Amino acid sequence: MLNELLKTTLLLVTGLFPVINPPATAIITLTMIPHVTQAQRAELAMRISINSLFILLGSLSIGAYVLSFFGISVPVLRVAGGIVIAAAGWTLLQAPADDDAEKDAETEAQIEHGTSLRAKAFYPLTLPITVGPGAISVAIALGTGSPREGLAPVHLAGVGIALAILCASIYICVRFAGHLERLLGAVGIQVAMRLLAFVLLCIGVQIAWLGMAELLASVHLK
Repeated sequence: MLNELLKTTLLLVTGLFPVINPPATAIITLTMIPHVTQAQRAELAMRISINSLFILLGSLSIGAYVLSFFGISVPVLRVAGGIVIAAAGWTLLQAPADDDAEKDAETEAQIEHGTSLRAKAFYPLTLPITVGPGAISVAIALGTGSPREGLAPVHLAGVGIALAILCASIYICVRFAGHLERLLGAVGIQVAMRLLAFVLLCIGVQIAWLGMAELLASVHLK
């Protein structure tokens, strides 16, 4: 029983953690929403973690059924999601390094009332930056790979532990991103953000290309 628990937990964590990449999420969040207090950053981290939990849980449990109900294939999901991720990466890559004072004042006023945090916590910070189509497709694939003998309570416990570990890592990275800012400095954060934005753009193109390749292969097979 313990062996099955560890196997299920490690399978999900090792499969999803590199795709989600919480440290990268923390840096991108830090650059997109820089003017926040510690309490607001904690609230933002909690919202992103909870949103990620529900998206991953839904993808693992009913993701394949939802796609089947709407007639959406995984390759199409990858193409659409890859385009969204590439667009988000391009936007971050082209974002000006220094916003003007008027825009900063407006942003701070919005954050002061919590509207900006609530608006951005789900899109784009949770979807597609934290849990994008790559993580969703991996979760759907893992969810459809049930053991031959069927699901047992120990497997459900492993899923719960794995999701708790993943969401806790997201919370910790986003919550304490301010410490990373003090360590790297403003210039270091901007350099890291540009590099991650380019990586995000490449990931989006790669995901879209994988989906297109699968679609083209299916056409040739017909």
